[in-house]
Amino acid sequence: MSGQYPDMRAPLPPEPERAAELRRRFAAEARAERPDLATLCLLAGAAGDGALDDAGLDAAQIELDRLAGLLPYRPGGPRAWALALAGLLGERCGFRGSAADYQRLESSLLHRVLERRRGLPILLSVVWMEVARRAGAPVYGVALPGHFVVGFGPAEEQVLADPFDGGRVLSGSDAETLVAGATGGPLEPGMLRPADPLDVVLRVLNNVRAWAAARPERSDVALWAIELSLALPSHPARRLRYEWAQLLVLRGEFLRGAAELEAYAEVVAGVDDSAAERVRRQAGAARARLN
Repeated sequence: MSGQYPDMRAPLPPEPERAAELRRRFAAEARAERPDLATLCLLAGAAGDGALDDAGLDAAQIELDRLAGLLPYRPGGPRAWALALAGLLGERCGFRGSAADYQRLESSLLHRVLERRRGLPILLSVVWMEVARRAGAPVYGVALPGHFVVGFGPAEEQVLADPFDGGRVLSGSDAETLVAGATGGPLEPGMLRPADPLDVVLRVLNNVRAWAAARPERSDVALWAIELSLALPSHPARRLRYEWAQLLVLRGEFLRGAAELEAYAEVVAGVDDSAAERVRRQAGAARARLN
């Protein structure tokens, strides 16, 4: 699945019926006893790329299986696993990132990352995790502030690798530098804990929303990212529902957006009457645009 799409424009979401089906499947997987990270990321990719059908979803899973089959059998401890992944994915297959990848929606879509072998740190980390997990490695994501990496082994033997840099194994000072660059503060032990798969997916969707926020003409992208975020069992519901309602109004769905704003106002009224009243006025303004 190497190569690049010839069309440099960001992909378009599927038709409404297909989009609704994907949301249902995404919500069901997110509420499974053990949600599958690759499946969730691929379903999110299909929600954003109407060209990705079920055969394409299966092909992406097969590609992850194929890459896992190229790893050496149980190479050793955490560092050996990290080096084996870097050798295969970073050096042999060319998976890595660059500054330009932050400007592309494809960098947040797992199937496109598998094809282009380029992506954001968190999506490249998903590739690392899913390939390593299939091969039996003790692997997990580590959500450092501002830069997602992968970890191998238990806390006392933890080895960190940076897929965005081709899987480079990080020293303690490397990790401290990454955190200091993002926050200006020190590396705290809690930052090195394994990331929950659903938190990883929410962070991916947050990246998509951030991409769309910088491109108001792509409100379609913001819409599917918010709708999938709301389908997760844990999310910042109040903020997301308000953002969703505003987006519906922006896209011309005035009645639906007004109804969502009014529902949000009822929730907010219990803690902030003035904020609730502002939202009600926004709902009224949305309904007035129908006249």
